Amino acid sequence: ATIGDLRQIAAGVRPARLDDGLAAALRDLARSAPVPVDVEAPRERVGASVEAAAYFIACEALTNAVKHGSPSKVAVRAVRENGTLFVSVADDGVGGAVVRRGSGLAGLRDRVAAHGGTFEIVSPRGGGTRLEVAIPCE
Repeated sequence: ATIGDLRQIAAGVRPARLDDGLAAALRDLARSAPVPVDVEAPRERVGASVEAAAYFIACEALTNAVKHGSPSKVAVRAVRENGTLFVSVADDGVGGAVVRRGSGLAGLRDRVAAHGGTFEIVSPRGGGTRLEVAIPCE
C-alpha cells in the first residue's frame, strides 16, 4: 500500500487518503506498517500541496526505516505552529542513514526545498534515525 501511495504521489496524483486530512491519512499509513507506528497530527487542514508533501515525507521515511533501519517502532509527528508545519519521523533502528545523490532522502530534501522548507536528518549508527522537516503552510 505504501509503495502504491508513493507511486501515486510521484506521478503527481494526490493520494485519496488525504481527502479526510493529513491526520487521518497518517493514521491509515500507520495501520498498514509492519511495525508499530505512533502518530500525532493536527486535525486542522493545511494547503493541499503541503499535506501531500508531508504525507509523502512520512511515507518515504517510514519505508526507509522499515527497509533499512530494522526498527521495533516508529513515531510520526506533524505539528502546525506559527505558519509552519513541522513533520518528524523517528525510529529506534540501527541508524546510519545518509543523504546521497539520487536517493529517496535526497528526493525528500528537494521536495521540502521546493516548498521553501528545511530538512534535517540525524542518524547516528546504533542510535536510530530522526528526520525533521519544516514547511511553510500559510
